Amino acid sequence: MKFQQNFSQAQKQTQKLALTQKLQQSIQVLQYSMEELVNFVENEALENPLIEVTDANYTLNYSKPKTSNGEEINYLNQIPDTRISLFEHLIDQIHINYRDTYLRTLVLFLVESIDLNGFLTITLEEACEKTGANQIQMLDALTLIQQLDPAGVGARNLQECLMLQTERDDSAPAIAYLVLEEHFDQLAGRKWPEIAKELNVPVTEIQAVFDYIQTLTPTPGASFGTTDGLYIIPDVQVKISGDHLQVSSNRRGMPEIKFQQNYFDQMTQSKDPEVLKYLEGKKQDFQWLQKTMQQRGDTILRVAEAILQHQRDFFFDEHRPLKPLILKDIAEELEIHESTVSRAVNGKYMETPMGVFELKSFFSQKVGPQSAGDDISADTIKQALAEIVAGENKQKPYSDQKLVELLKAKSFEISRRTVAKYREALKIPSSSKRKRFD
Repeated sequence: MKFQQNFSQAQKQTQKLALTQKLQQSIQVLQYSMEELVNFVENEALENPLIEVTDANYTLNYSKPKTSNGEEINYLNQIPDTRISLFEHLIDQIHINYRDTYLRTLVLFLVESIDLNGFLTITLEEACEKTGANQIQMLDALTLIQQLDPAGVGARNLQECLMLQTERDDSAPAIAYLVLEEHFDQLAGRKWPEIAKELNVPVTEIQAVFDYIQTLTPTPGASFGTTDGLYIIPDVQVKISGDHLQVSSNRRGMPEIKFQQNYFDQMTQSKDPEVLKYLEGKKQDFQWLQKTMQQRGDTILRVAEAILQHQRDFFFDEHRPLKPLILKDIAEELEIHESTVSRAVNGKYMETPMGVFELKSFFSQKVGPQSAGDDISADTIKQALAEIVAGENKQKPYSDQKLVELLKAKSFEISRRTVAKYREALKIPSSSKRKRFD
């Protein structure tokens, strides 16, 4: 048998788009939120002596937020006046309340294994192995931690966390601790009649325990830490004048950059070619940054303007309806890539007279055609679904099939499976878990 190998060389021409580093950075800048953009610009200035950053003015004229009963909310009273961490808060209490003994040493050891949510992340067996303490000593140390503020700190699981909070709350229902201790899984599964039968109490008492537990926090340590990221800086602002919508870029939130011309002129007098090359490169970096920031602002503004054209009803109808709108619609209209629209709306916010909204919240998948004749947005159907559930008899909540029928009566034709999906998206429990006994 004869084997033969044939080799040939052929030249093939292909076209390939290679993204330059600057182009990749430009794409990334569009994706940045306002806070991320500020951090990026400040880092660029640290690496470029020709860039001067002027602090942005973040003062915005927001109307005061109100509660459902019309009372104004003073958020300043809810902002912690320090940046103390949970760990520091616990350490301070330990040094103030507990004498310098071996037991306090164990307490300090355990505190190092408490996470940001306030939970103990090490088992007592592991702690004993590392410290040489016995189980009773370690349990005593944990008990001391669990007596500290905030209530629930040092818990080893959610059940214990809720029990610790209940134990220290004089307003807790009388049987709340017992229910949590002996019937936690049944309570979570809403098997209230079973618990009531075992404890020989009315079902309404078990329901009251469940309602009370909703007021407790599953993460007692989460309220500590810094206040970074507390504020949202809108990228665009909308004003309503009669039946007109006016949208503009929020330049007050944008960091301003200036070119250090005097420094550049002084340094260019140098005859060193390396210095001149360095300065020219840094000048080009400044020009790129200036252009990229302008393009970012322009793109977000164009996308916001297009959104407003589609969602005018949201601003003039008190029910805030949304028309079907997807990223592709805006991309085709503005003749830009769909991924560009996605980057321009994620993490970008619009300030309106009704509040601040993320741009991507104005997009809604269409569901249709409906019996009413036009395509309806998923958000419109979700709103109708939420209203129906809110008005149901909680002692006999509607099944998903019944919700299908009630929505159909409102000219919204969707399947039971879609109802279940929308219900879950709205965080509405199933009918069995919505049932109440009072």
